[in-house]
Amino acid sequence: MTLGEDLVPCVGALAYDHSGRLLLVQRANEPGRGLWSLPGGRVEPGEDDAAALVREMAEETGLMVQPGDLVGRVRRGHFEIADYRCRVVGGTLLAGDDALDARWCDAATLLELPLVPLLLETLREWGALPR
Repeated sequence: MTLGEDLVPCVGALAYDHSGRLLLVQRANEPGRGLWSLPGGRVEPGEDDAAALVREMAEETGLMVQPGDLVGRVRRGHFEIADYRCRVVGGTLLAGDDALDARWCDAATLLELPLVPLLLETLREWGALPR
């Protein structure tokens, strides 16, 4: 980061299905186009983290969520991402505007996918790996 460059606040969702699988999206845009990541995105002006999380999940996955506890924060370049546990309360899973694909992933599937850098290590550190 250069002097004077502002951090961009972002949110990410840790959502699990009834089998303990984690929801991931395949990124449609840079950075990381084609790689798999947690759904989420930028916090827009006037939004708090919860509102941004609800909006981003609807846009990227078609799912309605109830935001829960903060799991952790990461910095990736000039993006500062707050990742929250979420509970799915409605909708139908469908890749949306910023996603090429969306799916529930168990631990074995997670190891097979091309993930954004440091996702696996971060999930492991947080005790947030899927079953």
